[in-house]
Amino acid sequence: MKRFAALIDRLVYTRSRNSKLALIVDYLKHTPDPDRGWALAALTDALDFPAVKAGTVRALLGARVDEELFRLSRHFVGDTAETAALLWPEKPLPFREGVGVGHVDGAQLQQAPPRPSPEGEGGLSISQAVDALSTATRSDAPAILASLLDRLDADGRYALLKLALGGMRVGVSARLAKQAFAQAFAVPVDDVEELWHAIPPPYAPLFAWGEGRAPCPDLADVAFFRPFMLAHPLEGESLDLSDFAAEWKWDGIRVQLVHGGGETRLYSRGGEEIGGAFPELLAAFDQDAVIDGELLVRGEAQGGAAGGAASFNALQQRLGRKTVTKRMLADYPAFVRVYDLLAVDGNDLRGLSWIERRRQLEAFVPRLAASHFDLSPVIEAAHFDELAELRAGARDAAIEGMMLKRRDAPYVAGRRAGFWYKWKRDPLVADCVMLYAQRGNGRRASFYSDYTFGCWTDAGELLPVGKAYSGFTDEELKWLDKFVRDHTIDRFGPVREVEKTLVLEVAFDSIHASKRHKSGLAMRFPRISRIRCDKPAEEADRIATLRAMVT
Repeated sequence: MKRFAALIDRLVYTRSRNSKLALIVDYLKHTPDPDRGWALAALTDALDFPAVKAGTVRALLGARVDEELFRLSRHFVGDTAETAALLWPEKPLPFREGVGVGHVDGAQLQQAPPRPSPEGEGGLSISQAVDALSTATRSDAPAILASLLDRLDADGRYALLKLALGGMRVGVSARLAKQAFAQAFAVPVDDVEELWHAIPPPYAPLFAWGEGRAPCPDLADVAFFRPFMLAHPLEGESLDLSDFAAEWKWDGIRVQLVHGGGETRLYSRGGEEIGGAFPELLAAFDQDAVIDGELLVRGEAQGGAAGGAASFNALQQRLGRKTVTKRMLADYPAFVRVYDLLAVDGNDLRGLSWIERRRQLEAFVPRLAASHFDLSPVIEAAHFDELAELRAGARDAAIEGMMLKRRDAPYVAGRRAGFWYKWKRDPLVADCVMLYAQRGNGRRASFYSDYTFGCWTDAGELLPVGKAYSGFTDEELKWLDKFVRDHTIDRFGPVREVEKTLVLEVAFDSIHASKRHKSGLAMRFPRISRIRCDKPAEEADRIATLRAMVT
């Protein structure tokens, strides 16, 4: 665990992407199986221990340290795992016969050296911790976790708790981890990505292949994930539509449906299997194929290009569910609007041009149930200026913008310059008043960086309309943090209420009606676009203004 703890510590304090990459490469080269595989899974949030929750940790600390001390420390540190690791009482190592001198009833005992562990000193390897946590139940998880924590120092405890609770927050994406693996063993990153999602942690066959100890794992009978092709933002370019095709960019979530080896899987953009929340789609997709599309929920057609798709707010009712009721299936029926065909009837189509894939896609979609699948149409426009006019008028609930795809481009993983562009619609903006602030996480743990803001009702009351923690520079963050500290009027646990004097210009992609919020509104992707020190709070926008933007 010490080696893993040292890796996490260095990743936290390393901001350079290339430096993080080098640290992970070195760790993979010099750490044995299965610890390095479990470490990769932990770094990419691929581990889940259902019996261990943040409440488990809080309860354990509550029995060992003063409750108020823990509350204040957690508020200051900003992270439960780090707070618990620092406050956990040091416990003497259990008595062993061996090295050193012990006394029992006055007799002096010579002690032997302890048995080495896979992690060297520290007595606990990652694989041992994973084994213990994986078999834990809700009833015995506290005792198991406590016994593991007692065997470690503060750094080891922090690493263990991050592994157990997930959410590393060390600036390592799944893509970076895959690139580190590819660099460590000199193998193509695209091959790594395909194998990664088909092999469960601790990825022993993946490492065996990477080190040349075994052939590449055979995925012929596996419904495996293909890495998505991604787009660059369109920034000022005017493209020739004879070279590019345009499609609507739908406001759902990008998914991949795969049928193979007698099973169907639904993958998110990051390669997570999310089929459990959408069983109707798994049941409806029985073709030997791989499709790329947008997951949406049916809604009333509004005369625009959405063609019956509801807003993202409706889709959110289905996302992340472990079980889906019949009522939910009826109220929020899901479907996939298909963009691309990656494989069909055993043939990989990714090397073909977009034109040829589109031709085969149009012939394939009629094989699917119309109740659960439809084809994303190509936008007809004679020239780029006409396309720009169509985009400017697209404020439909289910449209996020446009996609521009080079007609002769193959389907390749990641972002390739000149192939695909995303042309998002211009954001909406509103002037809002800061109401509350809370500390961030990770490197922002000492700053008030999460801001709740509101707008005025006709009765002169400020109601919260959103929360944002991005869009500002580091210098602006320091200014905002000082404002919060200097203008706090009340505290509610980790939340500070501030004087209602600061106006923030908030940009957001769309806004929807919501029964879960007192204002009746929910913003999509809000971010702070400007600090309006020049504007009095009473001149901030009204709830009615935001309601007029609802799609």
